[in-house]
Amino acid sequence: MIKRTLFNTVIEKFNNGKAIVLLGPRQVGKTTLINTCLADKKFLFLNGDEPEIRDLLEGAGVSKLKAILGENKTVFIDEAQRIKDVGLIAKMITDQFTSVQLVLSGSSALELNQSTQEPLTGRKYEYHLFPISWEEFEDHVGYVEASAQLEERLVYGMYPDVLNHRSEAREVLKQLTSSYLYKDVLSLTGIKKPELLDKLLKALALQLGSEVSYNELSNLLQIDKATVSKYIDLLEKAFIVFRLNSFSRNQRKEIKNNRKIYFYDNGIRNMIINNLNPVDLRTDKGALWENFLIAERIKLQQYHQLYTNNYFWRTVQKQEIDFVEESNGQLTAYEFKWKSKPSAKIPASFIREYNASGHMIDKDNFRAFVRNNND
Repeated sequence: MIKRTLFNTVIEKFNNGKAIVLLGPRQVGKTTLINTCLADKKFLFLNGDEPEIRDLLEGAGVSKLKAILGENKTVFIDEAQRIKDVGLIAKMITDQFTSVQLVLSGSSALELNQSTQEPLTGRKYEYHLFPISWEEFEDHVGYVEASAQLEERLVYGMYPDVLNHRSEAREVLKQLTSSYLYKDVLSLTGIKKPELLDKLLKALALQLGSEVSYNELSNLLQIDKATVSKYIDLLEKAFIVFRLNSFSRNQRKEIKNNRKIYFYDNGIRNMIINNLNPVDLRTDKGALWENFLIAERIKLQQYHQLYTNNYFWRTVQKQEIDFVEESNGQLTAYEFKWKSKPSAKIPASFIREYNASGHMIDKDNFRAFVRNNND
């Protein structure tokens, strides 16, 4: 089993008087992580996917919760987003049963965030779990094996089942994209046209690394711009895609209010467009590398609690920077190339204008970008 970076973080939060909430897409190992954290504890397990558990908890007051909890000092509610008013239930347990450690996991931010956000304000530690990070993968298999698999990971991604069943990776990804990808989006929002989500995701996958126009997507899908925005927001909350906005402080020269959309996992993106060809045979190699690096950087920031703002940058003169990170008022610019190119440079105007630092990232030096600096 691959050890997750969040393991120690979660363990340290036990018995601090707050609920622990773990969010993330389906099949990334949330239940496995929490069960590992609870391996030496006696705990009550409640699975929100089971109708009986949902019925048991619906409308439960303090007296009923006392009967349900019994003598258990640790309670794990899995797939919590499926339980009606789970936030109020979690609040009652946290407030009324102070000796009980409550742990919630949710495969989607959709309903769980809506129903826990207000009731659990100030009463929770919230973390996001993603597909396996490069740091976790390399620590598990070693530097040599991880390096040998780099191109395979760009194509097939980092989902645990994909890593554990390499010979069946195509079938695993097919199941993930068909069965699990939309389950929460459809069941929790009442969307009746999954074919629209299919078309939207395919359009986003084909525009990987490029700026996305909601107007163009609206025309392509024959739906209004507001619906496009709503669907993309839902896909973000389901941890399928994420947005990167443009950086702009000079309104005359820089383009603002634009966005790029990336996928949390390369394998999911490639399966959506049904292209699992090797890297050497692909025309989108640069976009795959860019998506991989930015997704890995997001994981690193989340897991190591690096508080940053992330952007890309482009001017009307078409100067571009792939990734701009703002931390403590300092800007750092990153340009991504699959192979090192001595002629490639970070635009000097950006470095000068913002007193920024700049780095070129390629396959020979990328580890420093996707691993904790203390390694």
